[in-house]
Amino acid sequence: MKILKDSLVRAYIDIKIPFNDVDMMRVAWHGNYLKYIEDARCALLDKIAYNYFEMEASGMMWPIVDTRLKYIKPARFGQVIRVHAGLVEYENRLKLEYVIEDPLNGDILTKAYSIQVAVDALTQEMQFCSPKKLIDSVSDYLVNKQSFTE
Repeated sequence: MKILKDSLVRAYIDIKIPFNDVDMMRVAWHGNYLKYIEDARCALLDKIAYNYFEMEASGMMWPIVDTRLKYIKPARFGQVIRVHAGLVEYENRLKLEYVIEDPLNGDILTKAYSIQVAVDALTQEMQFCSPKKLIDSVSDYLVNKQSFTE
């Protein structure tokens, strides 16, 4: 099964669940999943050359305005998880979808999405179209990518 196959751009990271992320049952605490998807989002933004430093340099802030997580199976202390991020919308907002899986057996542990909107750093006004820098970064990546292997 190809994860996030309908995404324009995909990236993933592997994380070993540390002890300080788990509860008394040695299950990853639900709030930590936001941290895991944030790390995957950063990997994807680096891939398209529009990470948080570039966002700031372009005069934009990108607050999260919506997020959803669907927990399917727990991640446990010491387990290695693979967190996939896929870009599905970027022209008016950033919408990323996520899948957290166990890379050893392919079990899907969590599905999620996040939505961010551009806000002008000076005026604090929300933008209804994504800035040219983001559009150009995604376009450049899509045109110049050689081959994508997961």
